[in-house]
Amino acid sequence: MRIIDYINQGGPIMYILLLFNIIGFATIVYKIITITQENKKTDQTTDQLAGIIKSSTSNNQVETMVELSKQELTCHMNNVESGINTIKIIASISPLIGLLGTVIGVLVAFRVMSETGLNNPSNFAEGISMALITTVGGLLVAIPHFMAHSYLLGMLDKLEANLEKKLLIKLL
Repeated sequence: MRIIDYINQGGPIMYILLLFNIIGFATIVYKIITITQENKKTDQTTDQLAGIIKSSTSNNQVETMVELSKQELTCHMNNVESGINTIKIIASISPLIGLLGTVIGVLVAFRVMSETGLNNPSNFAEGISMALITTVGGLLVAIPHFMAHSYLLGMLDKLEANLEKKLLIKLL
């Protein structure tokens, strides 16, 4: 059976999961590219941040410069981190949407059983099939997004530590 057949059997819930999967993977690829580019230009970024900090302080007190460097670094990292929550949200709600499809599929199966009885099991198999397919679909979307979210957070932590180290060296 082809993937499109499974998607069709899962009904509208599978199309929602497919949409989330496309958005999530596009965001993951974009964030990997963005963070990789940021890693390559850490020296340029620290030079810019150091210039901003030095121009905004009239005195060269260490405490003031360290506090300003933390603020500037936090602002810069917030820009780099944008989009990470989208991946986390997709990872978190995909199993719930799959569960919604499960409940809908079971309801369909019970409705068919109440209308036609248990004489022919193939009558209610469509609902059970929908229930199982959407459960699997939700998990198939969630698992790689959870993994990517964790991986991207690790990349961001390394980038921030590297920038902080280089920035403090330039300032002090």
